[in-house]
Amino acid sequence: MRTATVTPEGDRIRWVELPGREPTRVYVHGLGSTSPAYFTEAAVNPLLAGHRSLLIDLLGHGISDRPTGFDYTLESHADALAAALTSAGVTGAELIAHSMGGAVAIVLAARHPHLVSRLVLVDANLDPNPPSPVSAGSSGLASYSEEEFLAGGWEEVRDRVGPHWWSTMRLAGREGLHRTAVHLGRGTVPTMRELLLELTIPRTYLLPESDGPLPGSDALTASGVSVVAIPDCGHNIMLDNPEAFAGACAAALRRAETSEET
Repeated sequence: MRTATVTPEGDRIRWVELPGREPTRVYVHGLGSTSPAYFTEAAVNPLLAGHRSLLIDLLGHGISDRPTGFDYTLESHADALAAALTSAGVTGAELIAHSMGGAVAIVLAARHPHLVSRLVLVDANLDPNPPSPVSAGSSGLASYSEEEFLAGGWEEVRDRVGPHWWSTMRLAGREGLHRTAVHLGRGTVPTMRELLLELTIPRTYLLPESDGPLPGSDALTASGVSVVAIPDCGHNIMLDNPEAFAGACAAALRRAETSEET
């Protein structure tokens, strides 16, 4: 396990690191998740293995610190991640980022472009999403005030999300989990989708085939984003269909290398 101090208060981000060649690959988890649990199988798959790989946990999640004074905006998450990558000597990384982590990765690429050379977004949040009390996802968490969530709303969320998600969500700091969900729902200005459209690095967006067409995919494709549907999976593509996920990521990164050579 590796670690880096990422805030003036001394809060630390931690990650599991696999040795290998450059460019470095950075795996970023979704809300209430942890990268080692979600991405290890993919990172060691023969189609993706061999690169230096950082399976990193954002502040408030997994093995990283859970500060209560951090605001947990997407921008602050991205800046803290940038500090960790800089401490690790990373530049021009290939980011493979899931859900909320994909939103953070887009903001990272926009705010710290020297750190990111390629993006593979895994069913990532691109648009603001208003709170919804009936949702089991981030919009359901955001439907509570922070006071309500800390006073017992988290128990309702625990029962709603089920044992699989809760197995990693229970590791998250409750303030960080709630604030991240709120800010994910609010999105960024410009939105994550707008930031993604403006990036010039190679970008791929993976989504479950069963979801149907990705809204706004024509504009994404026109801007150079490859939109790829993955069969036999839900939102957690890397867990539901690991071979197809590894193959799609490997193909996306190969396409990126080919486009740079031409």
